[in-house]
Amino acid sequence: MGWKNICKRRLRVFAVTLMIYLDYKAVQKKAKWVSKGKEDALWARTHERNARRVLNLIIELEGLWVKLGQYLSTRADVLPEAYIGLLKQLQDSLPARPLEEVRQTIEEELGKSVDELFSSFDGNPLATASIAQVHRATLKDGQQVVVKVQHVGIKEVILEDLKNAKAIVDWIAWAEPQYNFSPMIDEWCREAPKELDFNHEAENTRKVSTNLGCKKDNDGTSHTNSVNVLIPEVIQSSEKILVLEYMDGIRLNDIESFEAYGIDKQKLVEEITRAYAHQIYVDGFFNGDPHPGNFLVSKEPPNSPILLDFGLTKSLSSSMKQALAKMFLACGEGNHVALLSSFAEMGLKLRLDMPDLAMEVSTLFFRTSTLASEALENAKSLNGQREKNMKIIQEKMNLDQKEAKRFNPVDAFPGDAIIFMRVLNLLRGLSSTMNVRISYLDIMKPFAEEALLGKLRNAPKMNMEWICNTPVHSSVEEKLRQLLVQMGDKILGLQVCAYKDGKVIIDTAAGVLGRYDPRPVLPDSLFPVFSVTKGITAGMVHWLVDKGKLKLEETIANIWPEFGTNGKDLMKVHHVLNHTSGLHNAMADVMQNNPLLLCDWDQSLNLIAKCSPETEIGTQQLYHYLSFGWLCGGVIEHASGKKLQEVLEEAIVHPLNIEGELYIGIPPGVESRLATLSLDTDDLEKFASIQSRSEIPGSLQQGNIIEMVTTLPFFFNTLNVRRAIIPAANGHCSARALARYYAALATGGNIPSHSSLSKPPVGDHPHIPKFSSAKAKRKHRSCNIRTPSMGCSIFSHNDDSITYNLVSNMVEEDTKQCMFNKPNIHDAFMGSGDFSNLVFSEGKFGLGFRTFESTDSHDTKTFGHSGIGGSTGFCNVEHNFAIAVTVNKMSLGGVTRKIIQLVCSELKIPLPVEFSEHGEIGPDMQLSLQQT
Repeated sequence: MGWKNICKRRLRVFAVTLMIYLDYKAVQKKAKWVSKGKEDALWARTHERNARRVLNLIIELEGLWVKLGQYLSTRADVLPEAYIGLLKQLQDSLPARPLEEVRQTIEEELGKSVDELFSSFDGNPLATASIAQVHRATLKDGQQVVVKVQHVGIKEVILEDLKNAKAIVDWIAWAEPQYNFSPMIDEWCREAPKELDFNHEAENTRKVSTNLGCKKDNDGTSHTNSVNVLIPEVIQSSEKILVLEYMDGIRLNDIESFEAYGIDKQKLVEEITRAYAHQIYVDGFFNGDPHPGNFLVSKEPPNSPILLDFGLTKSLSSSMKQALAKMFLACGEGNHVALLSSFAEMGLKLRLDMPDLAMEVSTLFFRTSTLASEALENAKSLNGQREKNMKIIQEKMNLDQKEAKRFNPVDAFPGDAIIFMRVLNLLRGLSSTMNVRISYLDIMKPFAEEALLGKLRNAPKMNMEWICNTPVHSSVEEKLRQLLVQMGDKILGLQVCAYKDGKVIIDTAAGVLGRYDPRPVLPDSLFPVFSVTKGITAGMVHWLVDKGKLKLEETIANIWPEFGTNGKDLMKVHHVLNHTSGLHNAMADVMQNNPLLLCDWDQSLNLIAKCSPETEIGTQQLYHYLSFGWLCGGVIEHASGKKLQEVLEEAIVHPLNIEGELYIGIPPGVESRLATLSLDTDDLEKFASIQSRSEIPGSLQQGNIIEMVTTLPFFFNTLNVRRAIIPAANGHCSARALARYYAALATGGNIPSHSSLSKPPVGDHPHIPKFSSAKAKRKHRSCNIRTPSMGCSIFSHNDDSITYNLVSNMVEEDTKQCMFNKPNIHDAFMGSGDFSNLVFSEGKFGLGFRTFESTDSHDTKTFGHSGIGGSTGFCNVEHNFAIAVTVNKMSLGGVTRKIIQLVCSELKIPLPVEFSEHGEIGPDMQLSLQQT
């Protein structure tokens, strides 16, 4: 292609593009001054006029523009009818290239003349497309074939067209920033040239055929998620020639033949969709160009789809395939945590934290397709939704109108996802063109599940590869890992960390992050630990007492005036810590009627302040399963004058250097490290026997405890709950952070040494992830943005915390640091010694912590807290021992019990009764706590 032709071609493209752009802008202004009836007619004429301009330009230039036209012709769900009607012509055939040119290309590529290669060769092409044209022929052995011959000089044309397309997209992004398609054109520029090598297409064809089970020697067995499609066999190929098996089929636009053969369009398009779901989610290798011209329908029953043209294909890595599958399932289930986690896994970065908006936009790709007749209304709806979303972003980011117009919420978009999105849009367009509705969430779900569950099924469950490959700290850790392998399927994902005499002796992670998340659990993964959170919250109260900002015998109404109503004017801090306030069922009716109220921190505090005790204060120890968190949280905030999460950082996170591994209410950006809860269904029947026990709180006895337990994983997997401040039940931490906390408590607050074997190092994460903003950021010492609907806090990552981390990481092991000043702080934790008058005699709680009797003694030198499902953390003061176990497969604690038994036995540590074989339900303290 000479420079003259290049300049002429480029000039035509830009001239027509500018003409269309100016035409639409002019009509946009004119439409404001005409009536509704005239406005519709005005836009119809405008679409018709510009659609014809596009068609004429494509026919004139051919090359890459034909592919663009074919793509647009399939978008009957969003484009005006004028474009669809005119551009459909491109699906049939373009003007044929001269036969002599075709013959010459065949001879140059295959080294023989057409007459030497074929017994017959039809000079009239079956079809002529943008890159090649196809002729029917017969081989010397009598086999019927088709011969795909690349156009002479098309490579130069395509490469030039890509440059022009890139320039146009860049110009549009400048003129109309909300329409920035640069990532898409960049990916197309990378992938499109591959279509010019037919050897590449031949290999792709063979691979897809094998993956989908289209081989002739296939045994015909129907496997799980198998598909019923046909793909022609590759006979011969070169760079510019491709010889394929001939298959007699019907084109998708041949409506008369469809009716004559009785072809069900709905089933046809569903099978095509299933074939693509298989390619994407199961194989990780898919055809990126499913426009109507690349399909035929077999004339033989069962009228299977015939898939053609595998020049543009995309290969996905295992991690990307799983991330796309997780994104799909997250959209189907409305799981914001999984969605944001999938974004992080695939490398998609956002400039703002708006999970609801991210879910809404993502779900659009998988929505049920619309009919062609609904295209106009669908386009209006999508445009209206886009404008609404931009307004929300504008308000969220505090942008003026000009800034909002140029703001792009996406910071980085993975190239692998571009072709994936293109395929989804083409499939949607195909279904609209065929005038059928396709429910993508229903059809593609089994394949997405197979991408994740298949990985789990094939995981090395019964050997050491299932254990995270981190160094072994001790012989007891080696034995523990062997035990974990033996327990096998009882475990989904798990972490265990233990300290002895201030040193790490166990730091093990095993399994996967969730039922739909086959990524391995790492030492820094974050697990929801339910009531384990109470022990952390109690530690914050004691820290304030130790600093002189609060007294255990202080009347709560003195620091929280609103609290001193409805018989609570004499309630003291120690009553709350000891579960003797009489507010064990507080807000139970509110939670039953509106569970999401849990997520509103300020409203929950207001409501708890108005509650009335059910029993006389200080007379009975009844487990405060959720009210404990709001009561302690209110005390913490009113006594300190700070937000709860600020106190958490100051009292626990910073001193222990566990940044990024301990939260009460997660911040945005850590979703990719979250473990997802599931339920051990084998333990369900055992819950029924618990419900009748007298020590269970009344609100739990009255309800269906099995229903509650089965609902918990779903409820606490949701993002708004995980981000909420629920200091009784919503801690998210790693086992090593929790064990480090209890290792410090075991010594009265002395900070234990780090383990040099821990990978990644403890405290290696920035505590609060950063989100870039459209406006220049100003540095703050601390920024607390509260979201009323979620009750969550988002703190900026400031220079002070960075400095603190650097200093903490340089602290030598012999440096004396201590979280508490009082020498008898242990007695305060356990409600013993000088503090024994503040606790309920013979109760199972000290002041905020569960006290454990050992199997060989009634001494209570062990304290901590467990949560429903099996996670636990506790320490033994006499033996300077601390341990934490986190699990994501909720059960009655059988796995945790065996772990604790092994570790205590090996270390000669007294075994807490609740973890012995005689313990009724092990560590499930949320349902088995107090016995009055």
